Amino acid sequence: MLSKILSSSIYGIDAYMVEVEVDLSTGLFGFFTVGLPDAAVKESRDRVMSAIKNTGFDFPQKRVTVNLAPADIKKEGSSFDLPIAVGILNASGFIKSDKIKEFIILGELSLDGRIKPVKGALPIAVSAKANNINAIILPSDNAKEAAVVEGISVYPVENLPQVVEFLNDNIKIIPLSIDIEKVFEEYRNYDVDFSEVKGQYHVKRALEVAAAGGHNIIMIGPPGAGKSMLAKRIPTILPNMTLDESIETTKIHSIMGLLGDGKALVSTRSYRSPHAGISDAGLIGGGNFPMPGEISLANNGILFLDELPEFRRNVLEALRQPLEDGRVTISRASGSLTFPANFMLVAAMNPCPCGNRGSQKECNCTPLQIQKYLSRISGPLMDRIDIHIDVPSLKYRELSDETGGEKSEAIRMRVKRARDVQIERFKKAKIYCNAQMSAKHTKKFCQIDNESKVLLEMAINKMGLSARAYDRILKVSRTIADLSGEENIKTEHVSEAIQYRSLDRENYI
Repeated sequence: MLSKILSSSIYGIDAYMVEVEVDLSTGLFGFFTVGLPDAAVKESRDRVMSAIKNTGFDFPQKRVTVNLAPADIKKEGSSFDLPIAVGILNASGFIKSDKIKEFIILGELSLDGRIKPVKGALPIAVSAKANNINAIILPSDNAKEAAVVEGISVYPVENLPQVVEFLNDNIKIIPLSIDIEKVFEEYRNYDVDFSEVKGQYHVKRALEVAAAGGHNIIMIGPPGAGKSMLAKRIPTILPNMTLDESIETTKIHSIMGLLGDGKALVSTRSYRSPHAGISDAGLIGGGNFPMPGEISLANNGILFLDELPEFRRNVLEALRQPLEDGRVTISRASGSLTFPANFMLVAAMNPCPCGNRGSQKECNCTPLQIQKYLSRISGPLMDRIDIHIDVPSLKYRELSDETGGEKSEAIRMRVKRARDVQIERFKKAKIYCNAQMSAKHTKKFCQIDNESKVLLEMAINKMGLSARAYDRILKVSRTIADLSGEENIKTEHVSEAIQYRSLDRENYI
């Protein structure tokens, strides 16, 4: 007896259809799975057998062959448990309805027949719609996530007997529907706010400029100055996510199993802060079957690298291509996968190896030691960081100030106005913020007057700014002008931008 069930699996951040074929034939009892299954799929044999027996069904004493087609793509994960079990029960005669062909079925089985959540429900629902399949049976914990896709009937299930009864038309399950806009708004709030950060007004201004233009930024200051606290609040001043951005980010979190608690959408900007000991595969993505890394989880949000010089050199160098392209491509013998990695890099570091330079504590680091410490960050990576800002230790008067700072919402409104100007400016190009301008765009949109040119020449020649700072200053000046609502870049905009290149000064050490 042969049974065919539609299911789905993940490849990169997208899904593809998988046909689960179950054949029961006479001969010695055995359970065989073919079609390039990984270890988790092979182990489904024991889960499926126990779940069928423990829910009151008889497992067929025949040769059971399960084929996962297409057979030339490796299958991963435990989501095939439920379709395999349904296929066996259908081939055994326990499920007699023909409507089984109408559904994509996925879910992990526990030994007692309960259905556990799986990864990738959202991209699977997107793929189902693209393949003109309008109904999915899946674990209840994944139902909200899949219901985000309009035009798909999502049937949440709790256990194997419930699935059998539903397919035999003995019970009804009401498809889950959600109000996408309501859910989108529901999860949009942040737990932190910029008003909670005392003092550091010039740093907050630099972060506002960075957010307005999508500029990468590095903060330099002693431990306890508030660098991490400031970084954690940057997502709160970025423009609210669009629905398209939310779905793209949710797909990445979905395939990594990071949504949890029946959450439907990621509606806030991602904030990822990996440890300095992370590997290049952990940061960029990788593995035998490539999976997204931290930079993809930070897509449309913030990647914060604290203690930047402590990261391994090869890990930091791997950031260069994603910072330029907004995506990362991972190649393996079996093929290449591309993951989105459109993030804003926020880095932090101490001013010296001991961290006390510029603070009230004594620093015994020599200029050579400081130079060696700073040189751990390569020039090509520094070329991709537009803003450098010093973060000094706070004095008692600032710490004891009870007035509080400006709220994130007010800053976000100014950032959004500046971003709207940039979106209009670059509507014919494939970029959306000033940080992404090429040399051609910089030449066209960053014209400065003679007074500004004199100031910029003085900064480069007399203050010792490097040549690589020139384009960065122009781009940041353009953003400051946008924040001011000015069409043309003025001298005060260039002057402020020059202040944000502290690491380029020859006399910094």
